[in-house]
Amino acid sequence: MDLSLFFAGTAGSVPTPRRGLPAVLLRRGGDRILFDCGEGTQRQLSRSIGLTDVDVVFLTHFHADHWLGLPGMLKSFALRDRTAPLALYGPPGIRQLVAQLKFVLGTLPFPFTVTELEAGEAVEFGDYEISSFNVRHRGVAFGYCILEDDRPGRFDAELAASLGVAPGPDFGRLQRGETVDGVTPEQVMGPGRYGRKIVLSGDTAPCEALADAAHHADLLVHEATFLAADADRAATTRHSTATQAALTAKEADVGLLALVHLSGRYPGRAVLDEARETFERTVLPRDFDHIDVPFPEKGDPELVRWEPPARIAP
Repeated sequence: MDLSLFFAGTAGSVPTPRRGLPAVLLRRGGDRILFDCGEGTQRQLSRSIGLTDVDVVFLTHFHADHWLGLPGMLKSFALRDRTAPLALYGPPGIRQLVAQLKFVLGTLPFPFTVTELEAGEAVEFGDYEISSFNVRHRGVAFGYCILEDDRPGRFDAELAASLGVAPGPDFGRLQRGETVDGVTPEQVMGPGRYGRKIVLSGDTAPCEALADAAHHADLLVHEATFLAADADRAATTRHSTATQAALTAKEADVGLLALVHLSGRYPGRAVLDEARETFERTVLPRDFDHIDVPFPEKGDPELVRWEPPARIAP
């Protein structure tokens, strides 16, 4: 099952010529789940992978740079005669926010549900879940953890055959946990394997809840609004420095740290270099880059740079 994060917007509170406002798209199989929807998100998607029919949107908090693109995107879906349902989740207060947008949204032609989550609550998506947790920002703010179910161990086909199990349907029965002709699954299945885990910090100052949620995550996407030289300002606004993000990644022993919510006041290289002094496995996605997260036995998470489609000569 393919799993990746597409970075539609990686800027902080103000867009820059090269970075749009916060928006990250989770792609897993056929699922398309958007985390935050800053102003211009639909334009960012249209310029890159296309304005995909997002299934679900999660908002981290209600500062305008994280949701102001939502009304326009919903109206675009309506104008495209969308019929598929769309679900919106977020912290307490999200219903009030949507109610205040009613005069803009009007009546949408597709089912649209709004659900307020409590910290620690999980939304199930078949064989994975997305759970919320409190972070330290101004007002109620969530981070999110995407966690797949654990997977069964590897099936040893050669061993099963040597024990007298015929290849074919009986192999499938063993892998589903059934005993076949006296051969138990434990005899031919390796140890169970953890599912993949991705954690998104949202906007936050350093906090224990985030480090706990990110423990052994394959990928941590963490804001880095400031450099260490401006740590006092970071503390006042309840944001993080690049060093603080790296310390969280190091404490949580994550596979890869990706820094977002970047301020135009700093060169990107300075942000990356500062974080790598503490945590070497750090990357700095640009808009339209994506990170592939394979199963651990198939490799490590990898940042893939965006390559715009080649132009066709007139």
